Amino acid sequence: MHTDITMSRHFDFVVIGGGSAGYAAARTAASAGKTVAIVDSGPVLGGLCILRGCMPSKTLLYVADILHHARNSAKLGLRIHKADADMAAVQARKKEIIKDFADYRAGQLLSDRFTLIRKNVRFVSGEALETEDGERIEAGHFVIATGSVVNWPKVPGLEPGKVWISDDVLDLDFLPESVVVLGGGVVACELAQMLNRLGTKVTLVQRSGRILRECSPEAAAVVEKAFRDEGMETYTGTRLLAIEEEGCARLVRFEHHGQVKEVQAAHVLNAMGRSPASDGLNLDAACVELNEQGRVVVDEFQRTSNHRISAAGDVCGPVEIVHVAIMQGELAVEAALGKKVRPIDYDKVTRVVFTDPQVASAGISKEELDERDIAYTEASYPFDDHGKSILMEAKYGYVRAFANAEGRLLGAECVGRDAGELIHPMALALALNADCRSMLRAHWYHPTLSEIWTYPLEDLA
Repeated sequence: MHTDITMSRHFDFVVIGGGSAGYAAARTAASAGKTVAIVDSGPVLGGLCILRGCMPSKTLLYVADILHHARNSAKLGLRIHKADADMAAVQARKKEIIKDFADYRAGQLLSDRFTLIRKNVRFVSGEALETEDGERIEAGHFVIATGSVVNWPKVPGLEPGKVWISDDVLDLDFLPESVVVLGGGVVACELAQMLNRLGTKVTLVQRSGRILRECSPEAAAVVEKAFRDEGMETYTGTRLLAIEEEGCARLVRFEHHGQVKEVQAAHVLNAMGRSPASDGLNLDAACVELNEQGRVVVDEFQRTSNHRISAAGDVCGPVEIVHVAIMQGELAVEAALGKKVRPIDYDKVTRVVFTDPQVASAGISKEELDERDIAYTEASYPFDDHGKSILMEAKYGYVRAFANAEGRLLGAECVGRDAGELIHPMALALALNADCRSMLRAHWYHPTLSEIWTYPLEDLA
């Protein structure tokens, strides 16, 4: 690895950010024989997904899932007299798993394929960056892949250090007595249910009228019912007023259905979304446009308003999903190299929420089909009438699919056990532009959870 840089160095590509999108961009450029620098000033290399997102959260969610089913095994005729979480051991296992992923990514970033620059940078023009100690870095093309940061709405008492963020929850080596979770998005719902299942008293406070606004209202309703059935207090349609300290505890005050409510807990978790990490880059100097949410505006080939600069991942959206960030990073570089490339088809995007029941979707949602005035037929089938899910005591949820007049699949949604796995036959069918009749030629094995798809597919065919 090159460690020394002069007061002015030039590269073919400079990628700002070493997470999923940034590494994908850098790898693509290096594979094309280009000189590549990666700028990453984070204290630990690896990116959000590996260090503080997907991998640690899903490790802990799986633990909570196993514990929940052990504690509720009597309905299966099992006698498991005691099931508890050793949080120190759980945390040690998580750290070991994450270290393996992080070490591998760090090894890739530190390889001699790239020049790694571990400094904060800002644009001084559309052709150059300046590091915090005054060095100048020039490039033929830049890729902004700085990710996102925790969002901090203006609420009295809601301040860093006074309340937790997801990083704090993912690093817990003890079980908190009680937590108020602020937010109702994917991260809020996943972590709230995880804590609740581990044994923490959880109250979830969501500002909008329902949880999981990223999902369909029907899907959100199923998850919310599961939360309430598991004993989690859930408030929607609220207005946060203040968070106050009461000795060693926290008091959350909010308005709900015209009345002021107060909930006291040992801790408060701010899980009210994330914001693009675009501050501090001095993008005005590079003539890079931002939208009202602070996201970098890009075209279908990930180019910003300055075509020498591209962006990929959470910093530009439109979705905050790792596999999409990787696709964007690769596309950004391939387009910059002048290759013939196809834009990402967001009509076929796959999404998963790892609550229990899980929520997964592929393709165009029912709401978007209606908004775009696309003609479609839909069919659905419930898990509580399906053989495999009944014997598994996995009765929450449903599957449903949407097709056009010719029977071609347009979208699908699954709410239920292992929905994140079950959605992939539909994702593959969408990628292949398959019709429902041809999908039924597959051998759907009985009894499996997957065969539940045959019911809506038969209706649509």
